[in-house]
Amino acid sequence: MSRVGIRPTIASPTLAVFVVLALTAIRSGFAFVHEAPAALSFSFSNVARAAGLDRMIVYGGADANKYLLETTGTGVAAIDYDHDGWLDLFFVNGSTLEGFPAATAPTNHLYRNRRDGTFEDVTAKAGLAASGWGQGACVGDYDNDGHDDLFVSYFGHNRLYHNRADGTFEDVTRSAGLTNAGTRWGTGCAFLDYDRDGRLDLFVANYIDLDLATAPTPESGLCRYKGIKVACGPPGLTGGRNALYHNRGNGAFEDVSERAGITRAKGTYGLGVSTLDFDNDGWTDLYVANDSNPSALYRNNRDGTFTDVGVISGCAYSQDGKPQAGMGVAIGDYDRNGTMDVFKTNFAGDTSTLYANTGDGLCEDRTFASGIGVNTRWLGWGTGWIDLDNDGWPDLFLTNGHVYPEVAQLKTEAGYKQRKVVYLNLGNGRFSDISERLGEPVTTAKAGRGAAFVDFDNDGHVDVAISNVNDTPDLFRLQDRSGHHWVTLALVGTKSNRNAIGARVRSVAAGIAHWDEVRGGGSYLSQNDFRVHFGLGDAATIERVDVRWPNGLEESWDGLTVDTFHVLKEGSGHAQRPSR
Repeated sequence: MSRVGIRPTIASPTLAVFVVLALTAIRSGFAFVHEAPAALSFSFSNVARAAGLDRMIVYGGADANKYLLETTGTGVAAIDYDHDGWLDLFFVNGSTLEGFPAATAPTNHLYRNRRDGTFEDVTAKAGLAASGWGQGACVGDYDNDGHDDLFVSYFGHNRLYHNRADGTFEDVTRSAGLTNAGTRWGTGCAFLDYDRDGRLDLFVANYIDLDLATAPTPESGLCRYKGIKVACGPPGLTGGRNALYHNRGNGAFEDVSERAGITRAKGTYGLGVSTLDFDNDGWTDLYVANDSNPSALYRNNRDGTFTDVGVISGCAYSQDGKPQAGMGVAIGDYDRNGTMDVFKTNFAGDTSTLYANTGDGLCEDRTFASGIGVNTRWLGWGTGWIDLDNDGWPDLFLTNGHVYPEVAQLKTEAGYKQRKVVYLNLGNGRFSDISERLGEPVTTAKAGRGAAFVDFDNDGHVDVAISNVNDTPDLFRLQDRSGHHWVTLALVGTKSNRNAIGARVRSVAAGIAHWDEVRGGGSYLSQNDFRVHFGLGDAATIERVDVRWPNGLEESWDGLTVDTFHVLKEGSGHAQRPSR
């Protein structure tokens, strides 16, 4: 996020650095000219207000902020809490330094999907009307009872909500052993089964050990952004330590952060979190976007421990070897070679970063080679891979907004409220920025933060739910007129965790293979739809779907129909065999 430490310097990349990188990319044979695609067959419409997503998300001041705490905003989670096959939406809310009377304090909001394009606010009824400095949310059925539970991170006390299966939740944080307080600042989170015992464990990133009583303020004169007084940090402040909680299977968790190696990461200031199987060994790894530090790639050692291999794998720094202000993270196989690639959003004055997974334990930075390196104006947060026209090539969606409201004074900045950025995958390793061609609502400026990618209306097109700072949410409904086919797969674990988090899926249609995973976390402080969606282009049939379940079992299904939602239950396929 911010790169302003408690010193009068600005650590954003200089124009000279950008020019050097640009010339390097050109000398490598990559020009910044994109192939012009045909007329777009798809568009977005913002249906949030008509859908009933109308509650304000409060976070810090509208014009100026005293502490970094007031700037980060919140995430959004897709959760089918009532188990009806239609995804509901949970938006995390925040507060202000001045606070609110208890009766009027902003709360988190759970919106129940009515299955007709609208939502009902069921927050109070569901028992989720908590207030405070909320940050992120992640979803997982940690007790495998068939009903998704919810974890919410905070500055202060995190909360674990157990789904009672009657439309309500119970706060079980204390009995689950997940209490924390004081200066701990929870941010991105993800459920995962790191030891393959069939039970979901929990990873929580922690940003800064912030004590408001001693933290420096803009009035100290130490912190400037292009000459303007702004909130201090994160450089110069004590970084938080990430946490891993092992599921004991009795409703409680054990903090195993130290012995699992989680606290020995090379960077700190963690924000966005996502699971992935980076080395395709069948054991779930973790990626954490760190702010102003090298990002972390926690490799699962298959013995209950992790090693941060982000730096040695080339997945931690920018192309010029510098730490970036990472916020959001998206995992996907954009080049269809069977490996999970990493995309990370960063601070204004820098580029977002595209790491291509080479398949041999390394990341290759293709930010400039792919054409993504041309954009340096925007400050990115929530992001995700989304096949906009179901042509089988994952595209990119970025939510943006500056961290400092004070930049409204600067003519050199893109503004505090910023438009989205959408990149079309050209299928040749390159992307084209089509944001302006899409027009509104993509070009409508907002102070965006978290984003969840979810097919809320079950029409086979993935939509985007967005959390905005001091504004109401957005819900971008995707409409596509291409006529391309698709398939959406809902995986249900039996011996594996019920959400099948960590499963790897391969679909073959018209001889073309596509890969994806079921993931915990993702984007910025958010949780995406667990269902795996594949655009199939003109393929009218699916020859085969292969699933490697989180416990290693491999199964296949033949002849699945297109343009349909399929439920794949562990143990119901064929060609079963254990994996390594």
